[in-house]
Amino acid sequence: MLHINDMTYRIEGRPILEGATVAIPTGHKVGLVGRNGAGKTTLLRLIIGEVAADDGSITMARNARIGHVAQEAPGGEDSLIDWVLAADTERASLLAEAETATEPLRISDIQIRLNDIGAHGAPSRAAAILAGLGFDAAAQARSCREFSGGWRMRVALAAVLFLEPEVLLLDEPTNYLDLEGTLWLEAYLRAYPHTVLMVSHDRDLLNRAVGAIVHLDRGKLALYTGGYDDFEDARREKQRLELKLKKKQDDARKHMEAFITRFKAKASKAAQAQSRMKALARMQPIADQVEDRIAPFLFPVPKKLLASPLIRIEGAAAGYEASRPILRGLDLRIDQDDRIALLGQNGNGKSTFAKLVGGKLPPLSGSVWGVNKIDVGYFAQHQLDELNPLDTPFGVMTRLMPDGTEAQRRGKLGAYGFGSDKAETKCGNLSGGEKARLLLLVTAFHGPHLIILDEPTNHLDIDSREALVRALNEYEGAVILISHDRHLVDAAADRLWLVKNGTVKNYDGDMDSYRAELLAERGGKTQARDGKASASPKTTRVDERRQAAERRAELAPMRKVMQAAEAQVSKLSTLLAKLDAALGDPALYDDAAKAKNLTFERGQLAKQLADAEDAWLVATERYEEASVPADA
Repeated sequence: MLHINDMTYRIEGRPILEGATVAIPTGHKVGLVGRNGAGKTTLLRLIIGEVAADDGSITMARNARIGHVAQEAPGGEDSLIDWVLAADTERASLLAEAETATEPLRISDIQIRLNDIGAHGAPSRAAAILAGLGFDAAAQARSCREFSGGWRMRVALAAVLFLEPEVLLLDEPTNYLDLEGTLWLEAYLRAYPHTVLMVSHDRDLLNRAVGAIVHLDRGKLALYTGGYDDFEDARREKQRLELKLKKKQDDARKHMEAFITRFKAKASKAAQAQSRMKALARMQPIADQVEDRIAPFLFPVPKKLLASPLIRIEGAAAGYEASRPILRGLDLRIDQDDRIALLGQNGNGKSTFAKLVGGKLPPLSGSVWGVNKIDVGYFAQHQLDELNPLDTPFGVMTRLMPDGTEAQRRGKLGAYGFGSDKAETKCGNLSGGEKARLLLLVTAFHGPHLIILDEPTNHLDIDSREALVRALNEYEGAVILISHDRHLVDAAADRLWLVKNGTVKNYDGDMDSYRAELLAERGGKTQARDGKASASPKTTRVDERRQAAERRAELAPMRKVMQAAEAQVSKLSTLLAKLDAALGDPALYDDAAKAKNLTFERGQLAKQLADAEDAWLVATERYEEASVPADA
């Protein structure tokens, strides 16, 4: 059991943990969640022993090994497979000693121990883990230094998984994984035989790979059984009951205070008044449920809406060398309201395609129409590292708004979650989530026609991810999304394009069918922790894709009707707001005739809006009813 008992930890006097207590039973897989900056990574560092608590204790089973991903990615001459194998220092030491040992008894002891720890099957197990994380046999034989930082972090993750510690600590393990790697990790963790405590903001991973959630909020820890959705339901119910109890307590407190005020001076009631004063003093107040407000992401409307298609690609090839194109045979179009998610393993060319449509990479052959006529906002993870650590959000906003006033700049920053305390903070001192927010602000600031987001959620907590979903759905331009976050793709994308086999094609299925296909491509099986395979559900790939295509075709007309009705509501609402603003101007009533006409016009417009809202509601209900599968 991992037991955190009455833990208190402060940074520069600010409490991160305050009397935090939780007990995690042996063998449980637990997700650790909380807002950005709540202290999740700090808690892992306390468990590891990198920092010492001000008070409290951490206990676990005797001789339990703790495993965590090293912050330093491997970068030497060792091959990937050798580096992972070397992580098991006992095995490496025993194998080295076996080469030189001469005493028969010691040789016997070495071989027995090697057999006990499964040393001879270790290479195949390490290879299976590396393969699951995206390294084929050829890649496993290459040296660590040949890979980029993100790929090296995968190797570091492979090493700690290979060790199989009794307590496995993971801090956002999917940040460097593509969707395929995330699915493999999900299956691996479900089969993992020991305790797992994992910080993650991936809703699907938390729903599928763990059996409990620890919530870190305002320095306290609370354990909830079930996945993330179960936790959300339980937390909302707990908050509802606490608010109800608080109201009862407040009512009782008011009643007591009124009794004391009224009768404490009367001799006949003095004893009762004194008794109630003592009861009031003993009554522990129930804290208000204060929800931290998550600042929205604001993607402004493009200054000039263009006709579709925004981009048309015909017979194009893309890459960095004319003789070695990464993508070829590209025949696609991007319309003004598209929400496109790019699927495919890392290394297949998703980022290359994004650069092509973003105008950062000219085609090697063929044609790409429209790129030079549109404004493109581009967000990529590497840009976080390129922020000037000495710069500040206010400095960034000053360059974005050279003619703006200080109040206007600070207002924009405040709307994006950078209040007075953060506006002047150096970028080097911002959290990963705050840096991502700042870059998203820069990406969308000038109202681009197309926004390209390459893994935008890696440093965002779950609530911020939901805010991003809302912003993408409200945005009036086109979006291309590259993400391993299945919930984000499901909630924000309406088209899926598959980057595979050197080209990009429309994918007719949904994320569930894509997941099933990935498992089917692994032989219908998922690699388990011991290198063996566990069966996964059988899938009829051709039938699924055909049915998905038919389903999308059936729903398309209804969806268009619903979107047209929604656009009409939005248009009429805007007109009505303008009329209300005009009618709210006292100067208008100097011209009685004009005021009368505008009042009449408003009444007509309000009726049209009511009819449009009814039509939108009917269209939405029809679409949603039709979207529910027949067997649901």
